Amino acid sequence: MAQAREAVHNGRMSTPDPARPAPAGPTADPAIESATESVPVRRALVTGASTGIGAATVRLLRAHGWEVVATARRIERLAALAAETGCAWITADLQRPGDIERLARQAQAAGPIDAVVNNAGGAIGVDPVAEGKPEEWLTMYERNVLGALRVSQAFLPAMRERGGDLLFLTSTAGQATYPGGAGYVAAKHAERIIANTLRLELVGEPVRVIEIAPGLVATEEFSLNRLHGDAAAAARVYEGVAAPLTADDVAECIVWALERPAHVNIDSLTVRPRAQASNTVIARDS
Repeated sequence: MAQAREAVHNGRMSTPDPARPAPAGPTADPAIESATESVPVRRALVTGASTGIGAATVRLLRAHGWEVVATARRIERLAALAAETGCAWITADLQRPGDIERLARQAQAAGPIDAVVNNAGGAIGVDPVAEGKPEEWLTMYERNVLGALRVSQAFLPAMRERGGDLLFLTSTAGQATYPGGAGYVAAKHAERIIANTLRLELVGEPVRVIEIAPGLVATEEFSLNRLHGDAAAAARVYEGVAAPLTADDVAECIVWALERPAHVNIDSLTVRPRAQASNTVIARDS
């Protein structure tokens, strides 16, 4: 395991990538061949890539021809994702500054990172403020705010030199509160402010700062983790909702924003299912 944590792992790198065009043969049109060669392959780092929106984003970026470095804590999940998509992977715990330093060093050793997708985070608990557990609030702050801050700081110097994108996957919880959500809402407000402030501080520099804020997304682990493993309670979060967002829906928004022309910045994109009008107003089948 120690060796696995100390290297960039490449999945399926020795086999052809179906997402990329095959090398032109001797009868290929020289103009087409030249145009193909002139388009550089972009590289992205995706945090929290072992499941949900992170894993879906890795899959879609790879399908669009990007080189991707996936990072998360679970080696087995990352290895499976690499076998499926051909992405590279590095294990890291974003609550450990030393892991982030190693992540930045190893990811950039293979070439510049053009886009960082700050997806790692998550919610814990639904207690009202009067009963909120400070340790859960602290963990949410570390995962959603300090993790995104430290990762962005680690890759920002190179981006300021050559250009790049910092994308923050926040939440509609970063826009408005709701009963039982104060800890997560506070963390997502703070993460959103990182993006908003960076955009002001970097104006005129070749760095885009993008925020994607999803509403109700049915992923395999978000509500289960939030509700301390209570599968029945997690299922009730989506009960009666005809079509909540999926991880693939959000991944499409992320990749679309990253692939806009360089002069176009998607400052903030809010995406909800049609059945959701706000954090608390959701149409459910009776």
